[in-house]
Amino acid sequence: MAAFIAAQRDQHGIPHAVSCRALGVSQSWFYKWLRGDPSPRRARRELLKAEVARLFASHEGKRGSPMITADLAEAGWKVSVNTVAALMRELGLAARAKRRRKATTRPGKGRWRAPDLVGRDFTAAGVNRKWFGDGTEIVTGEGRLHLASVLDIGSRRILGFALSGHHDADLAYGALVMAAAARGGNVAGVIFHTDQGSEYTSGTVRAACERLGIAQSMGRPGSALDNAAIESWHSTLEFELRSLEHFATRAQARARVAAWIDEYNMTRRHSAIGRISPAAFEAAQARQAREAA
Repeated sequence: MAAFIAAQRDQHGIPHAVSCRALGVSQSWFYKWLRGDPSPRRARRELLKAEVARLFASHEGKRGSPMITADLAEAGWKVSVNTVAALMRELGLAARAKRRRKATTRPGKGRWRAPDLVGRDFTAAGVNRKWFGDGTEIVTGEGRLHLASVLDIGSRRILGFALSGHHDADLAYGALVMAAAARGGNVAGVIFHTDQGSEYTSGTVRAACERLGIAQSMGRPGSALDNAAIESWHSTLEFELRSLEHFATRAQARARVAAWIDEYNMTRRHSAIGRISPAAFEAAQARQAREAA
């Protein structure tokens, strides 16, 4: 690049300042280059900037400086999140802002409600301690498709999900039994926290929880903060999938959502579990358990 700038002056008489502006480099950098500035620190910074830009593009602009820093660390770079944030600002890179999703909760009309066993404590000492459930909508060219999900807060893994044209108890039941199956059916003692939607207060879901030994827990009516963990996950779904892609058919949406959830479990980094993916975290936990035995 610098060689090109120098050549511009020699061959065409164009001032260095004009060429520097055209190529997006500073004049001070150019003159340091002319003097043969050998600074390895500067060279490293330029390489780091290029790698930050590449990673940002590879994530389609969906990742901020913490996740980019984690990617760099995994690749062998020793760099702080503040440095990465500064480089992203310098490069004009900013992750897209998230949008609030539309709530789909239908309050149950029956008298039964489960107590709140979570109390906005969105942490767990391990997997199969606290699960969170909720539903959302996927818009398609054939109409709405409803998604119910079950999140294990211990590893941030989406254990179960179900998709249907109907927002009902069968949908919630499908996601719950898929989560139980993913754990081999050994889920006695798990707390399953949801809102007070009719699908979760239904006899179908209550009976399934009793059969599996799961304790139901529910937040207060109309309080999204009481179920913020799964609300946050559905916001990520909106931010990284629903707002970016259009689904012509329900079948197309089913396939894409299932693939996205699988990718999320395998690759999505979380600061709460050491900036690794849910799958990597659970694999590490399993290795530690085997070694301890």
